[in-house]
Amino acid sequence: MRDNDEHMAQLGKHNIKTIDVVVVNLYPFKETILGKGGQGQGGQRRPPLLEAIEQIDIGGPSMLRAAAKNYRDVAVVTDIVDYDKVAKEIEEKGKTSQETNFYLCAKVFAHTASYDALIAEYLREQAGLPVLGETLTLTYEKVQEMRYGENPHQQAAFYKEIGDTRGQLTDLVQLHGKELSFNNINDAHGALELVKEYDEPTVVASKHSNPCGVGSAANIYDAWMKAFNADPKSVFGGVIACNSEIDVKTAEKMNEIFLDIIIAPAFSSDALKILKKKKNVRLCLLENMDIKQPLNALDLKKVSGGILAQTIDNVLLSENKDDLKVVTKRQPTEREMEDLIFTWKIVKYAKSNGIAIGKDKQSIGIGPGQTNRYWPTIQAIEHGHEALGRESTKGAVLASDAFFPVNADCAEAAAAAGITAIIQPGGSMNDGCFVEACDKHGIAMVFTGMRHFRH
Repeated sequence: MRDNDEHMAQLGKHNIKTIDVVVVNLYPFKETILGKGGQGQGGQRRPPLLEAIEQIDIGGPSMLRAAAKNYRDVAVVTDIVDYDKVAKEIEEKGKTSQETNFYLCAKVFAHTASYDALIAEYLREQAGLPVLGETLTLTYEKVQEMRYGENPHQQAAFYKEIGDTRGQLTDLVQLHGKELSFNNINDAHGALELVKEYDEPTVVASKHSNPCGVGSAANIYDAWMKAFNADPKSVFGGVIACNSEIDVKTAEKMNEIFLDIIIAPAFSSDALKILKKKKNVRLCLLENMDIKQPLNALDLKKVSGGILAQTIDNVLLSENKDDLKVVTKRQPTEREMEDLIFTWKIVKYAKSNGIAIGKDKQSIGIGPGQTNRYWPTIQAIEHGHEALGRESTKGAVLASDAFFPVNADCAEAAAAAGITAIIQPGGSMNDGCFVEACDKHGIAMVFTGMRHFRH
């Protein structure tokens, strides 16, 4: 410390000069674990773990932290974007200012914290330690600043995980339209995760993170028509996720209405020209869309004073085949069973309490986010009747994200609408009452043994 006479006397006694600037680039640990750098001595590739450990910097963080602690007298640089700023101040004033030094100090501790967090996370995975340990230290890299959050008075930014993010939202390449907003990305997340559940050409339309129209078909045009016709009012201005290339025919049809975002693994060149005629639609390319989130990915929710952390809901049905069982006298037909699984995927991504109705691989009506299970059932039926006509629910199937807890009112409503099969987790004390009601109306019902709450 330059203002400490004892310190300066010790330097003078040992003929040691002061250090005014410290610049350190840490070993490339991140690049090494991502397969982009780092080799053992003599250029020999080490086994991945040993190679990664070799790239854990020890002296670098120590120098950075020591110099940053003495920020009043030392400028410490760890980010290349600050090189010009520091060089210019030294050239013009002979030294860096206190304000600059403190700014650099804060960046150092953020940098070393992120560096250590990445090392800790990597070693935790390698050691097979629980993903939810006694402490939770995460590090992310900023993708972009945002104009605002959910509302204009909220600040927001988009961050990405460090690692293989192929097929994930952070890998989106925007081809056209204005910058994505906080709400755009949040809405796109639900649409993308749902469309990944399907193997055949499928289109998911989403509004406020809830699916509003879903269709699967032999080609993307027919899938789009199914998704659109399921709820034309809600699809307007919505987020569209497709798992197949957008062709000219589909693009022309999509261009007939206003859409906020269209995500696809590919666009034909002519389809892209057509869609770009509308300046406000955001066109996003996402390759490797078949890649789902890793099994140990975390779902985080901010609560007052902390966060809730859980592993993502990355399963559809229990691995125990016995959990999927028919509990009514009537077995579902082959077509009904296909539609039950199709619709079960939809309700997995509807906010709880959620109900979805489907038929012939098309969503008929979706009732999300209600405080009981009867209201979304009625809502889903009414949505289907309004968009597709009163015949749309006849022969359709119904999916519930959790069991029916009280009585058989939902079964009675389903029967009145002509619904012929139901899929739900089961497990309620009143399951018997619900089974009895289904048997009375000839409705087939399947229990999955697992629920998909989405709060």
